[in-house]
Amino acid sequence: MTRAPANLLEVRSLLLKHLNRDPNRVRDEDLEPAEVGIVGDSAHRGGYHCGEDRVVPNDYSVVESSRDRTGLTLDAAALDVGMFEWRDGLGRLHNLQTFSVWCVAQCVAGATDTRDIREIIYSPDGKVVRRWDRLGRRSTGDRSHLWHTHFSWFRDSIKAGRDQTPLFRRYLTTIGLLTSEDDVSDYVQHGDRNQGVYRLQYRLNRLGFSVGPKGADGIYGDATTAAVVAFEKSLDKDYKGDGRSVNAATWTRLDDARAVQLIRQHAPQPPAPSIDYAVLARALDLHGLAAAVPVPTLAAQLAASPELAWALTNELLTRLTKRLVAVEPAS
Repeated sequence: MTRAPANLLEVRSLLLKHLNRDPNRVRDEDLEPAEVGIVGDSAHRGGYHCGEDRVVPNDYSVVESSRDRTGLTLDAAALDVGMFEWRDGLGRLHNLQTFSVWCVAQCVAGATDTRDIREIIYSPDGKVVRRWDRLGRRSTGDRSHLWHTHFSWFRDSIKAGRDQTPLFRRYLTTIGLLTSEDDVSDYVQHGDRNQGVYRLQYRLNRLGFSVGPKGADGIYGDATTAAVVAFEKSLDKDYKGDGRSVNAATWTRLDDARAVQLIRQHAPQPPAPSIDYAVLARALDLHGLAAAVPVPTLAAQLAASPELAWALTNELLTRLTKRLVAVEPAS
């Protein structure tokens, strides 16, 4: 049975949270739950709104890209967004048409958070229907897209569970409906199963704190709790928390730790000192530290044993220092 994947449900929830301004009643200017769909109705066959149980022979949502063929599961890989209106503090109108044009422009520009999008079928003005197709196969769609915009994602990105909210977060931020202060979607706690948990686990793993044998799976269980505790104690040995929830402060510490990790990984390393063991052996012999061993033989022994080389060099430096102190004139 075709199902709605978690990453597209996250997109749906995000849009409704901010564009359904009055969730207690149905209004034309709001984006209503019935206007944001992922899975096609029971009669729907073929296309990205269908999973593998509903695709048809030579279905374009499967056969035209290897990303779709390898990513085909029971998950749908599309989202429809309906009509809404919002005026920002400057009086500028934002609606389905401006939203769609903005999203297409991001795709055309090659924005990183659009690279999993296969197509957008939309109307720029409520009069004509256009289609942006990453594969360049089609340029239009049916007239239903005058009042809703269709997004398709390559199926492999849905199968991988990649977070698809960043593009839409950017849009909501651009029109003034979302700020870093009021976006609490990354507050996660024990028992949660969502993309926020997946992002947390990914960051912990990247810093060397294992979230369990399965790796990042989007489930905030005991292994993730233990990893959070281990991370916090690596920064503060007196940490008393239980690791069962993560808030903005924890995310900041994770980001700071990653920055430190990258600095250490990419900091220029001083070149290893080049040692001429023959010269060192002659110096040791000159100061009575060769113990009657021929200089060539001593040089070979020093090259073969860093411990011996360090011990004799340390003794040589000690003797030279004592001699310098002995001949230093009194002040």
